[in-house]
Amino acid sequence: MSGWVWPALIAHRCGGALAPENTLAGLAIAARLGCRAVEFDVMLSRDGVPVLIHDETLTRTAGRRGQVARFAADELLAMDVGEVFHPAFRGETIPALDAALQRCRRLGLAANLEIKPAGGFEVETGRVVGRRLAALAPDAQPALLLSSFSATALEAAATEIDSLPRAFLADYCSAAALATARRLGCVSLNLSRRGLQADHVAEVRDAGLRMLVYTVNAPDEAGRLAGWGVSGVFSDRPDLLLPASVAPGAP
Repeated sequence: MSGWVWPALIAHRCGGALAPENTLAGLAIAARLGCRAVEFDVMLSRDGVPVLIHDETLTRTAGRRGQVARFAADELLAMDVGEVFHPAFRGETIPALDAALQRCRRLGLAANLEIKPAGGFEVETGRVVGRRLAALAPDAQPALLLSSFSATALEAAATEIDSLPRAFLADYCSAAALATARRLGCVSLNLSRRGLQADHVAEVRDAGLRMLVYTVNAPDEAGRLAGWGVSGVFSDRPDLLLPASVAPGAP
């Protein structure tokens, strides 16, 4: 498990609960706090452009009806997702993946890119994301970790760019999740905090994998997980976990 460079704290969906999720504003806030890594979700527009958004619909983040996959990129990139969060963020729009990667690079943020395909678009989303990343010049790419709940999407991305480290996402620790992570050549199995036990962490580590845990917002819980050997946590409240959690994860 050598060569791991990820810090113990990763801001969830760019800036956690401190900014509209999956936005450039979130990246700026994470960097200002002193975070060294962020996580964000990537889905395809109708015309195949990867954009940052978590849900398949626009209701929760943009306050309007419609499925993401039915809108062209130019429509999505002009869509305000800031005002629904707070009027102070009015005008903050859905960013393209390219813009988010450029901003991460400029801010010195590593990025856990979660491939979040709309239903039925697993292979296409994985391949498009993989091709976009493969086309980036090395000096234009931040440190990256690819992850997904979809083994199909993660495998499709790997066919386009096998050099990036990968993590399989699962709701809980199981023999099937561990087997999938190993089959996909992952470096980490990323799991929910719910129901997680110390022996699960030991089992994953014994298999030669790291573990990142979502979504942890309490310092005492983050400390307990670190004591179990978890390599890092995703948090909606990075402000509460800093600065103690920015050191590299346990070996």
